[in-house]
Amino acid sequence: MKRRNSMSKSKKKLLIIIPAYNEEKNIGDLLDKLKTPDIAKIADVLVMDDASKDKTRKIVLNKDLEVVTHIFNLGYGSGLQVGYKYAIHNGYEYIVQMDADGQHDVCNVLSIYEKLTTADEKGKCPDIVIGSRFMEGSQTFSISAVKKVAISMFRFLIKLGTGQRIKDPTSGLQGLSRRAIEFYAGFNHFDDKYPDANMIMQMLMLGFRVVEVPAVMHARVEGVSMHSGLKPVIYMLRMMFSIIAVWIRIRVYKVDIGAANEEPAT
Repeated sequence: MKRRNSMSKSKKKLLIIIPAYNEEKNIGDLLDKLKTPDIAKIADVLVMDDASKDKTRKIVLNKDLEVVTHIFNLGYGSGLQVGYKYAIHNGYEYIVQMDADGQHDVCNVLSIYEKLTTADEKGKCPDIVIGSRFMEGSQTFSISAVKKVAISMFRFLIKLGTGQRIKDPTSGLQGLSRRAIEFYAGFNHFDDKYPDANMIMQMLMLGFRVVEVPAVMHARVEGVSMHSGLKPVIYMLRMMFSIIAVWIRIRVYKVDIGAANEEPAT
């Protein structure tokens, strides 16, 4: 694993994590947008380069931003988990994770962070904030029929298993509290490929507080999606079985019960 010289513990509470693989056509524009004053004054940026074969790493370094580069391609989820460990080590309290392809508008950073830090009527702040494509006020693009079927199926399974309706369980745009970051950073069963609906199912079952906010998203303009070709079908089947496995692991074998009751380290 290659990295720049590590920053000392930041005075900022928020870290933006961007997993990237061969995103040289998109990453530069995204990073420029994240340098707007409203975002730059509250957040640092970390790019998790999953052994890109193009100029992704070089572009990030030229922007004078932090990048961690895997020597081998380990998968989207592995990049996120390394980012969580980095956040813990460097003292961040919150994370917003977003894709490197430019689909997640940078305006979402502020709305998700605001939700993360706003207590409900019981005085509790969320552990996970999902940027949703399917809420009133969301702005998004059309998705394929296969993805629509998959999302509907995952919604049903999550509602059946937890009683909570999540409108966009596959959104990669999420905010995490320190409590959720610490759990994910040390979790041995974190999905190294596609940690989305299965992880949401798990966190709800363990008692973490999960909410959604409307999100602004755009269609990919450049590059190749990790869900291109037949991959959406494979993803749907894999995720369906993973959600069921999560339910069995927690409900039947009582694995990780009580994790949500642990207070974050100080």
